Amino acid sequence: MNTALNIKRTEQKPMDIGVDRRDRKELADELSMVLADTYVLYGLTQNVHWNVTGPLFYSVHKMTEEQYQDLGIAIDDLAERIRAIGFVAPGGIHQMLAMTRLDKNENPQDPHDMLRLLINGNEACARTLRAAVSRANEYDDVKTSDLLTDRIGQHEENTWMLRAILS
Repeated sequence: MNTALNIKRTEQKPMDIGVDRRDRKELADELSMVLADTYVLYGLTQNVHWNVTGPLFYSVHKMTEEQYQDLGIAIDDLAERIRAIGFVAPGGIHQMLAMTRLDKNENPQDPHDMLRLLINGNEACARTLRAAVSRANEYDDVKTSDLLTDRIGQHEENTWMLRAILS
């Protein structure tokens, strides 16, 4: 058995990056919540992409493809930021579902309801991100703050585009 895989998942090497360990742990927890919400929204967006039908099919199918691809990149960026500040990123669908604040029980069939689900998910992600940005700013972690602020803008743009289709 590979001994590298037997290292405790919570073990952290000492680091001095200008942000206290306790503060980095709180940031990692905030980032983990953002990651979970993003991961679940990724799945919801992909589900809409696969299952939308009717007159909105082409526009929603194309838009949701762009959105879930962006969310996939964001998932990786968020997990890597958690690692960069010295902690283990959560993983697996069960852990993400347990941590998310998004409503994960809906499975709408109507295209308009599908869009509303994604609007609500993007708005929820923006709210989670704002709380995490506040924490990052409090601890003077500008890299984390920048990453999260960019994500807020993307979720706001996604919401705008989804609402425009519903209009």
